[in-house]
Amino acid sequence: MDHTKQTTNNDNWTVKDSELLYGLDRWGKEYFSINEKGNITVSPKGKKEESLDLMLLMKELKSRNLKSPLLLRFDDILEDRLEKLNQAFDSAISHYNYKGIYKGVYPIKCNQQRHVVEEIVACGRKWHFGLEAGSKAELLIALSLLNDPEALLICNGYKDKRYIETAILARQIGRQPIVVIEQSEEVDRIIQACKELGSAPLIGIRAKLSSQSNGRWGNSIGDKSKFGLSIPEILKAVEKLNNAGLLQELILLHFHLGSQINNIAILKNALQEAGQIYIELNRLGAPMGHLDVGGGLGIDYDGSQTATSASTNYSLQNYANDVVATIQECCQANHINVPTLISESGRAITSHFSLLIFNILGTSSVLRDVPPAKGKECLSVQNLRETLLSLSQYSENDLSKLQEAWNDALKFKEDALAAFRLGYIDLVERAMAEQLTWACAQALTTKLSKDQLIPKELRALKTALAETYYANISIFRSAPDTWAIEQLFPIMPIHRLQEKPNKLGDFADLTCDSDGKLSKFIDNGKVKSLLELHSINTGEDYWIGMFLGGAYQEVLGNLHNLFGTTNSIHIRLAENGGYKLDHVIRGNSKAEVLRAMEHESEQVLERLRIASESAIQKGTLKINDAQRFIDHIETSLRQSTYLQEKN
Repeated sequence: MDHTKQTTNNDNWTVKDSELLYGLDRWGKEYFSINEKGNITVSPKGKKEESLDLMLLMKELKSRNLKSPLLLRFDDILEDRLEKLNQAFDSAISHYNYKGIYKGVYPIKCNQQRHVVEEIVACGRKWHFGLEAGSKAELLIALSLLNDPEALLICNGYKDKRYIETAILARQIGRQPIVVIEQSEEVDRIIQACKELGSAPLIGIRAKLSSQSNGRWGNSIGDKSKFGLSIPEILKAVEKLNNAGLLQELILLHFHLGSQINNIAILKNALQEAGQIYIELNRLGAPMGHLDVGGGLGIDYDGSQTATSASTNYSLQNYANDVVATIQECCQANHINVPTLISESGRAITSHFSLLIFNILGTSSVLRDVPPAKGKECLSVQNLRETLLSLSQYSENDLSKLQEAWNDALKFKEDALAAFRLGYIDLVERAMAEQLTWACAQALTTKLSKDQLIPKELRALKTALAETYYANISIFRSAPDTWAIEQLFPIMPIHRLQEKPNKLGDFADLTCDSDGKLSKFIDNGKVKSLLELHSINTGEDYWIGMFLGGAYQEVLGNLHNLFGTTNSIHIRLAENGGYKLDHVIRGNSKAEVLRAMEHESEQVLERLRIASESAIQKGTLKINDAQRFIDHIETSLRQSTYLQEKN
């Protein structure tokens, strides 16, 4: 595949060209655009008249000693996403004259940061928006923050006796935890806890649906799914609850199709099956009244609106309409009251509000300049010079001759390598042979047309010649899904977008790991291995943004190579214009990440002090230099784990 784009010449390049090139007009149209200066602007409330220039914002944050990499969190976007989700369901309920209501919950696992969860609880109060907990620790967070008596608390995950007892007791202080049975053994634990405490929790059951899902999380549904009860297990659970006098506490049916549902047809099938299970549970005597459709509401990361892993073939309103209409149809046909609808749409709420911006430290690529001749050259070098000259004589229509010339270049390079191994040529001549080979590759790629049917080995030349941009981030810390499951996020420069990109490149991070790279990029429903970028201007920052990464990336990030968290800034639009920094969360210092691995910074410092004193005694280190060395260590321990920008 040819990764170049058909664009206008550099003089006529506009910001509209950049919008089309990077897909910003597709995936970012709600919140992101480009101004006349060529800088990305963010409109946290979805209104372009209330926008912030990211380039200007980065410069002002840098003047506050908040240097990249930075995680910018726009809390107004978080609130706007909550509003859009609730409006979509309200609109569907009104349109279909649905007699029930919608009560969403936020799955804490999606982003457990305190300020994020607090913001969702505060902004969601007007809709009685609740929380979902998948572990005992998340349950504690939810119980402490969710003080709205009308908001639901969905309790998922593995549950031991203490988890269940905590939920039962929490009901008595005004919370509404619904303990969802996800394993058959949990039925007996609930019954036992109720006997000991003399009270009961609200109860739900998660069903294993037979409907098929797809994508990365397709195994979240079906017989082999990790959680949920089969139909025989559900019937047995109902019988046990009835015998224990707890059937009247069974108020919810839950199912989950997996994260990032890309095809709306999958949801429709699952809703029909779940609707019938809900009706049967009602007929068995459970009061029910609530149906939780789980998570899975997808994000269109590349803007292609297709059923691919980086996109969805439906909108938020389509999703809400299908949930409401399908459940209503099912209930009406069976003369059953419609349930309160619940969704756990974490990705759809948090993805847009967080933006990672990192600076580029430098670039590298293969040397492809033609080296000057130096006296009599070995035969391989002479042959490569002749091959390079022949390439200038061919046109793009001479594809077979171009292929032959490249085959010759590779053979002459191999001849030079063999001669070097045997000691017939020196290091300088070997270097010249390699450089001339890449010069041939460069000359050849200028002859290739995008529309040609190009042989595979020639198509690969653009990738081989591409620039590597060294990014001041850790992929494993800030974008682990790009490495673990090849998730695609929109990535592009946040400035210079009035300039035509003149390079093709990918990104390498700071870790000493070959997997620490970004080399797959969105391409309107497809994937490309190179991104169009600009040359680095000496003395100037070149800032890159990774967008739509607010879900899961922070909580999944690890300390590979001991790179810790980045600085995080919560930003709100100010009432009088401009913005305010609501919260600044400093990233991990080196001392903090060392402590996480049980290395105490004081001990590290003391060991090095003793070593420096020994060197002073031996006369290999001056006292002034020893002090400078210790000062460097002390300062470094206090600083970020990322490279410091030049002031």
